[in-house]
Amino acid sequence: MFRRQAPSFEQTTDWEAWKADGGAILDVREPHEWAMGTLPESIRISMGEIPNRLEELPEEKILVVCRSGNRSMTVANWLSRQGYEVANLTGGLVRQGMKA
Repeated sequence: MFRRQAPSFEQTTDWEAWKADGGAILDVREPHEWAMGTLPESIRISMGEIPNRLEELPEEKILVVCRSGNRSMTVANWLSRQGYEVANLTGGLVRQGMKA
């Protein structure tokens, strides 16, 4: 299901600009991690649930986030192959200074 490939999506560290430009934020961490905090107005669907919950994803572009950027990169890659316009938050929430 989730295979690593060369990224065919954008990488960014500026989630605020992404949001201001009309993009959605998808937090793919596990529920117990969300309790530590997340970005405002994030859609929360853990990585393993993504394939079964695609109908919950918005039509606008999606910034995928996780703790360190690894899971989000894998999900962004997969969503890109499914035809979604996505980006990965490079370095994850930790790089943003959040306790994630």
